[in-house]
Amino acid sequence: MQYLLYFLIAVGATTVGSLTGMGGGIIIKPVMDMLGAFDAQTIGVLSSLTVFSMSVVSIGKQMMGGIRIPFDAAIPLAVGSVAGGLAGERLLRLCVTVLQNNQMVTVVQNGVLALLISSVIVYMRNQRRIRSFQLRGVRISALVGLFLGLCSSFLGIGGGSVNVALVILLFSFDIKTATLCSLITIFFAQLSKLGAVALSTGFAVFDLRAAPVMIAGAIAGGFIGGGLNRRCREEAVERTFSLVQLLVLGIAIANVIKNLPR
Repeated sequence: MQYLLYFLIAVGATTVGSLTGMGGGIIIKPVMDMLGAFDAQTIGVLSSLTVFSMSVVSIGKQMMGGIRIPFDAAIPLAVGSVAGGLAGERLLRLCVTVLQNNQMVTVVQNGVLALLISSVIVYMRNQRRIRSFQLRGVRISALVGLFLGLCSSFLGIGGGSVNVALVILLFSFDIKTATLCSLITIFFAQLSKLGAVALSTGFAVFDLRAAPVMIAGAIAGGFIGGGLNRRCREEAVERTFSLVQLLVLGIAIANVIKNLPR
């Protein structure tokens, strides 16, 4: 029954993540924190494995659907996200070492997540009143990828909503193009994080019994979400994006309150 729950979490999160470009980790991480069955680092690895699997399926599905990849921005974003993913994994290990308390690590992660999501909600609600930029160039795209990869890896969320909002703001892409750029960034950020784990502690130190069912759920979610993205209008994608932000913000705040020392 417990593994069925993990499967359903992965399917639901990655379906929404593939549809909106959020990746799914932004839902998986706080929900798994709330369940409290694993420590923060294990949840981060489970989330990364799940989101990485979803991103492979989703990118392929959306490319077959004819969504154009803006390679001039997407490739530097991807390269920057690799460096950011490595930096984020190191930052998480440092945080765990310094705090020596799983609950406080959860508080820090969910607190930062709540601040980022609040910023995204404010931006998306006022998007039409805020002038977006049309930045181009390898350097700026790589720096944006670096920041997004760091957030993705440190928070174990796949980058998600921050990716989409920042890409729309800085590059003036429509939400479907921003979604694909986000998924490409997520793919490389999680690949670098998983590579860093493999080369440092290895995977044997983590309790990954739930990984097979969550990866299976992610593959299913990638197919479902990718198909929905092709069929849905941009307004529907934006509405889903906004509703999920509010849900995750509530869960993140609840996790901070739950894990604060009494």
